[in-house]
Amino acid sequence: MKQNKIRTREEVLKDFENKGVSIRSWALENGLPPSIVRLVLRGKLTGRIGKSHKAAVMLGLKNGEIS
Repeated sequence: MKQNKIRTREEVLKDFENKGVSIRSWALENGLPPSIVRLVLRGKLTGRIGKSHKAAVMLGLKNGEIS
């Protein structure tokens, strides 16, 4: 399986800014609670399990599988 380049939280936030996308709108479009996505992007949640894991993988902050 091909692994994508891991991005930093700063890179993800810059990408959102460049595209004019809010964290809330991205989260809702991807079926995630905005609060979880914010906490992952702030580094308060590591994305180890559950919805924070899904958010971290979808944002490109870590490699992993979404089941």
